[in-house]
Amino acid sequence: MPGLIRFSLIAVLSIAGAMSACHLLLPERFAVNAPMLSALLGWQVDPPGPEAFERRIRVAAGFRVEPWARVPGARFLRPTSAGDLLVSAPREGRVVLVEADGNGDGQPDGQRDLLTGLDRPHGLDLHEGWLYVAEGSAVFRVRFEAQHRAVSGQREVVVPALPDGGNHWTKTARVGPDGALYVSVGSSCNVCEEEDERRAAILRFPRAGGRGEIFARGLRNAVGFDWQPGTGDLYATDNGRDLLGDDFPPCELNRIVEGGDYGWPFANGDRVIDPDLGAGSEARVAASTPPAHAFAAHNAPLGIAFLSASTAGEYRHAALVALHGSWNRTAKDGYKVVSLHWQADGTIVERDFLWGFLLDEDVVGRPVDVAQGPDDAIYVTDDYTGTIYRVTAGEGPGGSAKPGPGGAPAAASDPLAGLDDRERAAGAARGAALWQRFECAGCHDPAAADPGVVPVPLVDLGKRWGLDSLAAFLAAPTPPMPAFPLSSSERRDLAIHMLDVPPGG
Repeated sequence: MPGLIRFSLIAVLSIAGAMSACHLLLPERFAVNAPMLSALLGWQVDPPGPEAFERRIRVAAGFRVEPWARVPGARFLRPTSAGDLLVSAPREGRVVLVEADGNGDGQPDGQRDLLTGLDRPHGLDLHEGWLYVAEGSAVFRVRFEAQHRAVSGQREVVVPALPDGGNHWTKTARVGPDGALYVSVGSSCNVCEEEDERRAAILRFPRAGGRGEIFARGLRNAVGFDWQPGTGDLYATDNGRDLLGDDFPPCELNRIVEGGDYGWPFANGDRVIDPDLGAGSEARVAASTPPAHAFAAHNAPLGIAFLSASTAGEYRHAALVALHGSWNRTAKDGYKVVSLHWQADGTIVERDFLWGFLLDEDVVGRPVDVAQGPDDAIYVTDDYTGTIYRVTAGEGPGGSAKPGPGGAPAAASDPLAGLDDRERAAGAARGAALWQRFECAGCHDPAAADPGVVPVPLVDLGKRWGLDSLAAFLAAPTPPMPAFPLSSSERRDLAIHMLDVPPGG
């Protein structure tokens, strides 16, 4: 096929779900344009300083925004009845509690780890005194006392043995109005027919544990979902596939019904037959449910939250959606929070709510989740800088842009200083073999890259990572990069090699 190029390890793996090689052939129409090293390698960057914050970050009229806290790798969050925030940090394996402002100084009173040593915790929910945590391959619950800011008792695994790995490894769990536990499981790939029917689906389980069922299918990666006040309807975001150009297919908001099929991988958007897998599936495509609303292609809608009845004006019962932002368009798009407004005729109007994270191709934030606290304050996580933003009623861009407590500690000057010479040399040699096995130099070393390859050099890793943190990253890389099928010792060896002789550095 003419006009093909080879591209980087991370981009190809994230698109094709390839786990045995670092590069494939990709069509020329495919572009990678992301805040590359930070977005794809999970590096934390500094949030915008006070001047940049005041100049760039904007919020809808009638609201003000301010940086509230910093939790490295912050993804999903859940406010407690006491006004605190529970925040998941999958790569660090922890759930963080950010305390409310009890002393009135305009800052959280503090923050601390609530749970540690977890397996890529992502989705969180609170229900009847239980905290539900969705890990990479299971959902557990543990008793949580909001007033005491503490968990107690043993963890109970209520959903075991969920499918894991691949492009979309995060899980989101919520207890619905019916008291059942809903869990979203993304696809393993960009586009494929899944062997495990529980992938690319929303599952439903008894919340205390028991046999589950597929509630809805055909959802490539429905990271966020919430129930609409008044109607009780369930709506979920969904990320459209890649490799079909800058502007197709759209990302989606779907109204989820029991037994619904939303088309993937055979259809995209409003039942447009997929060029790769749609042939022969015309009847299924015709019977699938089209999206309730289309977002721009590759905007990557993640968290969604319907606002309360006490929210002012036109935002009463509107939905806010975090657009994580594109990584594979010629020009970046997304990187903001939008509001969705249901009209009398059933149509949905989309408006910008919180923006400025993208300006002239420069990115200073990637929104992930949105939640509203008991005081109606709105919180937005950003996993690019680890910032949590707080939006409240009022005018103006908000208070100072200084970060809250809890920034990431700097890595040691030599992250391998704790290893003796023999251990360091042996680990680096084993890691080099893994690096060679996956042909990584062809994607990350400019000197070894083939003609037409756009390499992603891995430089100054030791300034950003320690040995344990880099090995942990390889177990839970930033989506859409998949998790490699490596043992813990292999991840450690690969990290030693990368830190010992930075490839491409």
